[in-house]
Amino acid sequence: MEPCSSSWVYRVFFTLLIFFLGSSPSLSWSLHPSLRNSTAMHQNYTAISEFRLLNRRTLRECPNRSPYLQVNVSLSSHLSDEEYVNVTVNGALVPSEHDWVAMISPSHSNVENCPLHEILYAQTGDLSSLPLLCHYPVKAMYMSNDPNYLSCKKQECKKYEKGPISFANPKKPLYGHISSVDSTGSSMRLTWVSGDKEPQQVQYKDGKTQLSEVTTFSQDNMCTSDLPSPAKDFGWHDPGFIHSAVMTELKPSSTFWYRYGSDLAGWSEQIQFRTPPAGGSDELKFVAYGDMGKAPRDPSVEHYIQPGSLSVINAIADEVNSNNIDSVFHIGDISYATGFLVEWDFFLHQISHVASRVSYMTAIGNHERDYISSGSVYFTPDSGGECGVPYETYFPMPTLAKDKPWYSIDQGSIHFTVISTEHNWSPNSEQYHWIKKDMASVDRSRTPWLIFTGHRPMYSSLNEFLGIDDKFVKEVEPLLLAHKVDLVLFGHIHNYERTCSIYQQQCKAMPTKDRNGIDTYDHSNYSAPVHAVIGMAGFSLDKFTNDAPANKWSLSRISEYGYLRAHATKREIKLEFVESNTTKVGDSFRIIKR
Repeated sequence: MEPCSSSWVYRVFFTLLIFFLGSSPSLSWSLHPSLRNSTAMHQNYTAISEFRLLNRRTLRECPNRSPYLQVNVSLSSHLSDEEYVNVTVNGALVPSEHDWVAMISPSHSNVENCPLHEILYAQTGDLSSLPLLCHYPVKAMYMSNDPNYLSCKKQECKKYEKGPISFANPKKPLYGHISSVDSTGSSMRLTWVSGDKEPQQVQYKDGKTQLSEVTTFSQDNMCTSDLPSPAKDFGWHDPGFIHSAVMTELKPSSTFWYRYGSDLAGWSEQIQFRTPPAGGSDELKFVAYGDMGKAPRDPSVEHYIQPGSLSVINAIADEVNSNNIDSVFHIGDISYATGFLVEWDFFLHQISHVASRVSYMTAIGNHERDYISSGSVYFTPDSGGECGVPYETYFPMPTLAKDKPWYSIDQGSIHFTVISTEHNWSPNSEQYHWIKKDMASVDRSRTPWLIFTGHRPMYSSLNEFLGIDDKFVKEVEPLLLAHKVDLVLFGHIHNYERTCSIYQQQCKAMPTKDRNGIDTYDHSNYSAPVHAVIGMAGFSLDKFTNDAPANKWSLSRISEYGYLRAHATKREIKLEFVESNTTKVGDSFRIIKR
């Protein structure tokens, strides 16, 4: 019998091992029935990926015993930090639609004791003697994607070969992203990752340098419960080392160049970035969104894919290239790694053309923080055991302390109050008292606009299906009215929706049309905040029904991928929902003060 062959193209970003396995049910694989039908059990852990159980098996004998089996990767030398590679599989004697080729990333992780952790796997219902893979496949593709594979039209005889593929420079500094450390616009934090634990530098502004602080996190920092979490167990990936340095003595609303790294580890390219305007100045241009995540740029399958994320980040990159943006606010559900740590690298790579050039500010969401018995408000396993540790390490915001991810910042004419809906917000909590104190301290002559933002919303037409926490609304909404919040931005629900000026489910005022037909809210005579849900930046969309809405407070509802674009002066904020696939403006509104 002549064996079959086929080939695919992958885009890769890290040290990897490419391998081939057949997964035909007729072959000798051991998988406990409770895991075979475990969609409900694993829903919040592994996002119903077809590959969620690939490393939860025992291999009793090779499922494809061909002596000719070979996996080849087209390389002229060691891998660069980002490139496409062509993977060719030869020598499959009995091709099956269940055969797949995948990449794993061994990184620095020590898995010597992995086969000994039978008790952890038994707790999940997996009674096999040991896991097949101690590292999770981070990208995979079915061989049947090539129709010639199953029909066996490509026939070659090859000898079996295998081996890992290495990068030319595994210490290379990567994925630099900047954020504001205060309201002056004169200091910016740069954070990046590297395989090098030694301090590195950021060089900027005609010869200035700052030395990096270096940190990381380990499996011991991840949360778990009676069942091992992905972050603690089969989703673990060594993050390398996270470097952070603060660039000082900058000028707000100005453009600078920087690079980061070291002579030993190598240097990034030179990158141009723009500082945001100082708090109290007149003008600010920003975009905001929630629930982005990431998606592969090749046809492969990953653990958790957010299909709209590429179109949104590409559209925002165009805005940055056109100098239309001073800063970005990403309000929760950041990467959707949910315990599969390598996907933070995927996300950091995806946003790098934006986050390396303008201030990228974030808020924590359920998929970063929530886990059973971890101190989060909600006892869901949505973070996959991360419990906020990777999020706070990769995105250090100007917060009070670790696991207190609330903060405020002034940019231009706006004061942003950024909260965590996943931490205690009840009236006796530390966060509640901080919210009251922060909003009471706003100087409205300096920053006339107050924007309140977090992850879980107070209003949505899909409340019946996706749920609003009535207790959160009851406890926190009165603070918004008392401190005359102008605009409230939330994510979590995956669409766009805008309200009237609303309080306790009632419209306290309706916008009027300006001469261009744009809804205009006049806050010269303040009545109540305007709410907007903006969770449409990547995750599969939540569709509105065709029925007329029962809620009179819902003025605009769009279920398309996109982002909120804002232009603020001291007299008005103009806001637009931009559909990312077409750059069409789907909704416009203004808030003015005469």
